[in-house]
Amino acid sequence: MLKIVTHPDPILRETSAPVKDIDGQIAQLAQDMVDTMHYGQGIGLAGVQVGRLYRIFVTHVTNDKPRVFINPQIVETTPEVTEYEEGCLSIPETYASVDRSAGVKVQAWNERGRSFNLDADGLLARVILHELDHLNGVLFIDYLKERKRKRLMRQYERVQSR
Repeated sequence: MLKIVTHPDPILRETSAPVKDIDGQIAQLAQDMVDTMHYGQGIGLAGVQVGRLYRIFVTHVTNDKPRVFINPQIVETTPEVTEYEEGCLSIPETYASVDRSAGVKVQAWNERGRSFNLDADGLLARVILHELDHLNGVLFIDYLKERKRKRLMRQYERVQSR
């Protein structure tokens, strides 16, 4: 199992670099990330969250298979926005409602080095956008109004100090 990096570790604010070669090491990292995500009972995990500054994330939402996204790019988002309570394995036991596009079209590569396009909506679209944010050093708490974010982070710090 990989160790999940938690807030306020500064690496979470770093921008991840593109994966240059999709080789056996990257495929193993992807599998280790899926295992770590499942162990943490999450539905998404980005490379930076396990200390790897590579543009890679994994997802596994209900009624879908585990997916690997390497060097992902959002091609399109829907104008429709939905609100949903999000959490993050890097900010454990902390949740807040965030507005995001209801659907996305993403282009990426899988762990075998094959390019693919995916149209996603609902929870999968949200997870893709959340994990892509991680690759750019953005956390879901950044979408909150300052007062709410500060209150939430005080609660998080109290829980973590126990």
